[in-house]
Amino acid sequence: MIRRISPSTLAHLLLLFVVAIWGATFALVKDALKDVSPLLFNLLRMSLAFVALAIVNHRHLRHLSRRALISGTVVGILLAAGYQFQTAGLARTTPAKSAFITGLVVVFVPILTAFPLLRPVGARAPRWNAAFGALLAFAGLLLLTTPSGTHMRYIFATIGFGDLLTLACAIAFAGHLLALAHTSPGLPAGQLATLQIGVAAIVMLITLPLGGRPHLTLTRPLFIALAVTSLLATAAAFTIQSWAQQHLPPTHTALLLTLEPVFAYFTAFFLLHEHMAPRSLSGAALILSGMAFTELLTSPSPLPTHPS
Repeated sequence: MIRRISPSTLAHLLLLFVVAIWGATFALVKDALKDVSPLLFNLLRMSLAFVALAIVNHRHLRHLSRRALISGTVVGILLAAGYQFQTAGLARTTPAKSAFITGLVVVFVPILTAFPLLRPVGARAPRWNAAFGALLAFAGLLLLTTPSGTHMRYIFATIGFGDLLTLACAIAFAGHLLALAHTSPGLPAGQLATLQIGVAAIVMLITLPLGGRPHLTLTRPLFIALAVTSLLATAAAFTIQSWAQQHLPPTHTALLLTLEPVFAYFTAFFLLHEHMAPRSLSGAALILSGMAFTELLTSPSPLPTHPS
């Protein structure tokens, strides 16, 4: 007799699958960037994701309120900024580094809520663990992004430009999550998801010239990366995450989300044969510790911690 899977077990498995997909996208996109310029890739990715979400959620798009349009515009602009910085940075750094630095979003979110103006209704000021987690993550960031033997006086000057762009991406994603926390209550999830992806695609179209002359070569790795990032990592993952988090305790969700850089590292290791030096591995471990420390000791009113 086949035993029925409980909603909680299914939610754990599905969210783990989503996190694994998110982690794998770093190596897939890095490989695809040999055939397409970073900002053009983002435009294609978001356009495909918008079409998929619009087909699925077309009923929710028939009657759009002014609040929904404003909310979708704000979060869409921040989402676009995050992905533009992330992909431009990924072209100049390694997938594993990009994943661990992007993961700092879970540290930035509680830190930003220290400012009352940015704190969503019902959320509490960050606790001591947020500051300690930030210190661990900051120390890890320096180890991950600077070469060994760097003098303290020049340590910030040696951080790579791609790593700085990725750091800007983490800050933009943190702003996106806080904007979602402010604007999403009371709005249909499918409606807001489709609107923000559509706005992000428009912003990416407008900012496309900032990445220089775009280039595109149609290859199998590019098609795979576009299919995975637009359909699985964006359209499908958003739907799965929204359902799974309804059946999981916040601490379980937080723990699963911190595994994203780990999946990114192993994917880059097996697909791209990427290796990290002991110094970089130590930095990655500190960042992961800071993320876990911040996530697993959240306040009773946890904030969302992933830019779906």
